[in-house]
Amino acid sequence: MSNPDSLSSPDTSRALNMPPSIVSWDGPEDRENPRNWSNHRRWTVTVVVSFFTFISPVASSISSPSLSAISADLKIQPGSILENMTLSIFVLAYAIGPLFWAPLSELCGRLIVLQVSNIRTDISFQAFNTICAFAKTPTQLLVFRFLAGFGGAAPQSVGGAIVGDMWSPTERGTAMSLYSIAPLVGPSTGPLVGGWIAQKTNWHWVFWSVSIADAILQIAAFMFLRETYAPEILKRKARSVRKSTENANARSPDCDTIGVAPSQRGMVKPIVFLATEPIVQVFALYMAVLYGVLYLSLTTFVKVFTIQYNEGPGIAGIHYLAIALGSTVGGQLGARVLTRVYLYLKAKNGGIGVPEMRLPLLMVSATTLPIGLLIYGWSVQAHAFWLVPDFGVFIFSIGIGANWTCIQTYLVDSYAIYAASAIAAVSSFRAFAGFGFPLFTDEMYARLGDGWGNSILALICLVIGCPAPFIFYRYGARLRARSNGSSVEQ
Repeated sequence: MSNPDSLSSPDTSRALNMPPSIVSWDGPEDRENPRNWSNHRRWTVTVVVSFFTFISPVASSISSPSLSAISADLKIQPGSILENMTLSIFVLAYAIGPLFWAPLSELCGRLIVLQVSNIRTDISFQAFNTICAFAKTPTQLLVFRFLAGFGGAAPQSVGGAIVGDMWSPTERGTAMSLYSIAPLVGPSTGPLVGGWIAQKTNWHWVFWSVSIADAILQIAAFMFLRETYAPEILKRKARSVRKSTENANARSPDCDTIGVAPSQRGMVKPIVFLATEPIVQVFALYMAVLYGVLYLSLTTFVKVFTIQYNEGPGIAGIHYLAIALGSTVGGQLGARVLTRVYLYLKAKNGGIGVPEMRLPLLMVSATTLPIGLLIYGWSVQAHAFWLVPDFGVFIFSIGIGANWTCIQTYLVDSYAIYAASAIAAVSSFRAFAGFGFPLFTDEMYARLGDGWGNSILALICLVIGCPAPFIFYRYGARLRARSNGSSVEQ
């Protein structure tokens, strides 16, 4: 029998023994590099991705004003944990989805993850959000809501990384502010719209309306979104070179066959970050508190203004504008301050930028949360004029918007191509709080009242959030130097 090696030509044998031919960008101005796309194209992608990140949180909270109607139809006891769970279980899926979608985006690219998670598979946000309207039992609704949340978690997982792919650190602040505002304004927009839906029609439309909006967004996504993850683009470029030139040794710099460690490119990366990276751990804990407080407020707002202030669901829903406006102001104003501070500190540091230059704003904005929570809680306790609790909510929402912009930009700067996994670790952990906090809301306020209940939340925000930026500003560089996942851009 002939030796299989004898079937290979001498040229082929020599080719197989040659070292890899690395395929990279065609110079610093290569237009295939997302950093070199036109501003118009980069902003278009940023806006579309932001809308993706917006629509999923809208779905998470839009059913809040309709909880009583849903409970009546599905025979759920009003005010029970089960009733609150029908709202918050969507967010529980955020704790699992990012652990899957984010590292997958680092293996297969960002674009396919966004599209597959939303429409191309049966396990999708679009499909299961629509099916929620046809639920006949509490169990069916819980299952469908969870599966919809799993698909909707993909934009939360990879959106920040997409922004990081396209914008350099000096440009990133403004772009990140637009993206960061979406997951914060979305949860407050849901009840604002859902309140009028609950008042004008039946609860099924809270799900159908989101699905219709998401279908329109999908059309825009197929038209405008392109792959932004540099390793994936170069991998495709290398594949094209191998096909067109018959150079079997053409490889991208990030190709697994030339030495990228499995620990750097595995599906367990977010879990590794959460278990080993102090930066990720502390900010995950802090964001858990912020997200928990946000969803706790979303759950109680309608009850506060319908029961204590005797307003209808539609009018009560308007108060969610305080969260939306506060988050917008915090994110937009914070982004501009963030960029100015970063450029100033970078210039003082000889033109070298480091991620810790994102933290001075956080030192200030972290104080707004306890202040706002105290104003909100004690003004409701005293039945003050409705504008006073709205002002308190506006103040702590400014903090949520500014803080999330700072934290997310800091993570993207620190972990670069692994930013999706770092953000996923934080997003996953915060989702547990978003799910859990609303479950004990009624009992906490029944026992402590609005004043002391919110005072406890303010104390938690003060203890966890205020020292963190000072600590990382001083020791962050040392922690990153010992990290296996940090990949700092300057």
